[in-house]
Amino acid sequence: MKWLGLMSVMLALPLAAPSAAEVVASTPTTMNIHHVLTIDAPIQQVWDTLRAPQRWWSKEHTYSGDSANLYIDAQATGCFCERLPGHKGSVEHGHILYVEAPRMMRLSAALGPLQAEAVTGTLTFKLDPEGSNATRVTLDYVVSGYVRAGADTLAPKVDEVLGLQIAGLKAAAEAPPPADPADKNK
Repeated sequence: MKWLGLMSVMLALPLAAPSAAEVVASTPTTMNIHHVLTIDAPIQQVWDTLRAPQRWWSKEHTYSGDSANLYIDAQATGCFCERLPGHKGSVEHGHILYVEAPRMMRLSAALGPLQAEAVTGTLTFKLDPEGSNATRVTLDYVVSGYVRAGADTLAPKVDEVLGLQIAGLKAAAEAPPPADPADKNK
């Protein structure tokens, strides 16, 4: 994955999506990352966006360099996967452990460089309505296992990358719907 070039994107992030984010804990073998933000969109709209990672996951954090190749099969044992163009294969970023629409999705996911390590990662997205037109999204990522470089050394970068992804979710969910081509003919 392309984890380089993150700084330029991250410099814009605080302006794009304020959120409560932190590395709750990290050791050489564990990390616990927590993000909370409010999205100005109803819960069903946020849920539908969450299930469409091609709309919000950063292309810089894909294997193919194109978010359009991402998809989620949002049911237990479903896949958060990426097609590699040209019949080159595919990548599983994670698989679905738990779905309760439109409230929660939990994946088993060793993301990015953690995929090459002997770890188990659990990524949870929890959605709570805030009134009728806003949704509080809580992201928790808990990782445990053997990380050659040490999970504590990777935790700050993983936190930054997850912050970028949740900011992308916010931007996509709050974006106006695409124009209907039929409207152009009126």
